[in-house]
Amino acid sequence: MTELIGKRYWIVGASEGLGRAVAERLATMGAQLVLSARSTERLEELAEALPRRADVVAMDVSDSASVKAAFEQVGQIDGMVFLAGVYWPQSAQDWNAEQVEAMCDINFTGAARVLGQVVPYFVERDAGHIVMTGSLSGFRGLPGAVGYCASKAGVMSLAESLHADLRGTGVKVQLVNPGFVRTRLTDKNDFDMPFIKEPEAAAREIVEHMMSDGFARSFPLLFSWLFRLSQFLPEGLYYPLFAPKKR
Repeated sequence: MTELIGKRYWIVGASEGLGRAVAERLATMGAQLVLSARSTERLEELAEALPRRADVVAMDVSDSASVKAAFEQVGQIDGMVFLAGVYWPQSAQDWNAEQVEAMCDINFTGAARVLGQVVPYFVERDAGHIVMTGSLSGFRGLPGAVGYCASKAGVMSLAESLHADLRGTGVKVQLVNPGFVRTRLTDKNDFDMPFIKEPEAAAREIVEHMMSDGFARSFPLLFSWLFRLSQFLPEGLYYPLFAPKKR
């Protein structure tokens, strides 16, 4: 079981939504925090509202130089939680190149940029805790989610590879795959979102998982089984069920 009291965690994507809720939850559990996102103003507001002092380091995960400079400023950490992400719902028929590239660059490549600083640091120390945020949508391609599904599938695969390499060492890797969480991102959806969670409830799930010894947690549990079991369906069943042809 991972102890959080007194540990210093770098929260990437902390300015709002799920990232903010996770930061608030970790602070109440006794963790020391470094908050990063693009908006310094929002980070400062959050830092002042937390029950214990937090450091603020602005960073743009789409910029390698910004990530490197931020990591140097962050200093010594015991763990990193990657929660940065963008999302636009769209189908192939409505492909927006700028938005698709942004989802891939921030959600996946942004994670790789941050890990490029954090992983060697933790490996050298043989100590550290890495938490990546995937999504239930990353288990298999879904209609109306061009870019987002692919970016989250990449994050999930990256976390699995890290875990495969680092299990048995002093570096702990974990993956969380949330379903729908009520944020400004899901506010863009115009369809029903089953089992949608408030950010605070989702943050409790994530922090509870961080304290456990398990690798991956997908939630809500019942909803997650739909996506996990879909991986075992042959194409002839999967696509008619999840993506029926348009008439």
